[in-house]
Amino acid sequence: MPAVASAAMPPFHLAIPVKDLESSRAFYGGLLQCREGRHAAEWVDFDFFGHQVVTHVVQGTAHCIGANAVDGDAVPVPHFGVVLTLTQWQALADRLTHAGVKFIVEPHIRFQGLPGEQATMFLLDPSGNALEFKAFADLGRLFAT
Repeated sequence: MPAVASAAMPPFHLAIPVKDLESSRAFYGGLLQCREGRHAAEWVDFDFFGHQVVTHVVQGTAHCIGANAVDGDAVPVPHFGVVLTLTQWQALADRLTHAGVKFIVEPHIRFQGLPGEQATMFLLDPSGNALEFKAFADLGRLFAT
């Protein structure tokens, strides 16, 4: 999947705890198709849709600790993710569904007909980190109220 960060929108860096690198590589590198970058015995960099996500092996990794109601969905907290184009989002949703991924929040459109209307889906990585993938028909509505 192509990178989406640009000079206008610099990439973010996020380091997350994982239980092992084997399952992290299978999930981020395999399932999500994120290119692997630098690595060492206890960590791996991934090109997470143009952003740098680093998976660090940590004993007793943290898991989702709560949820908040958002448009009828129990949204896991904490979580991280990325905003994709609708085409990228649909391709990813199809690939994840075809792979039999268990979603926390199934792929769907929330806030239908409202300024913040968006495609969204939530899932856990093998270490229990919650991820959200979303897309807007009009990216200019990202912060619409």
